[in-house]
Amino acid sequence: MTMETATFAQNLLGMQTELHRFAYRLTADNDDANDLLQETSLKALDNQEKFVAETNFKGWLYAIMRNIFINNYRKIMRDQTYVDYTDNLYFLNLGADLADDSMEGSYDLKEIRKAVNALPKEYRVPFAMYVSGFKYREIASKLHLPIGTVKSRIHFTRKKLKQDLKDFR
Repeated sequence: MTMETATFAQNLLGMQTELHRFAYRLTADNDDANDLLQETSLKALDNQEKFVAETNFKGWLYAIMRNIFINNYRKIMRDQTYVDYTDNLYFLNLGADLADDSMEGSYDLKEIRKAVNALPKEYRVPFAMYVSGFKYREIASKLHLPIGTVKSRIHFTRKKLKQDLKDFR
């Protein structure tokens, strides 16, 4: 049994403040939170017939929002992935400002990519996000980790890279 359209719309409107708060916790940006809220509301309206009246409406909306956020985040990460087509095929999320056209710079960048990609994923991903310009709290929010864990992993990664790359200065 589905919820009537008028009741569904009223319930959805009544949840906008809570949904916006949740969206802001996910995105840490008011404009992004508004976009996420709008996308969630539209998806809920488009899929109204899939909602069963006896289920938790709030939980259903939160699940839609969380899934949209995760899918958008994965798309952003895919779009920002830099592919190095050298013999070793290393992948690294890089900011455009790290590129250097000189031979010496290219050699150092290749060694940096190699060292970063040798790291375990739980260290590589937060570090790559940090290098790409994300703030600690944004990384923590997007990866669903405590901010202290993010800071610790980035610190560990920087320390390890400094040690691994000491011969390439």
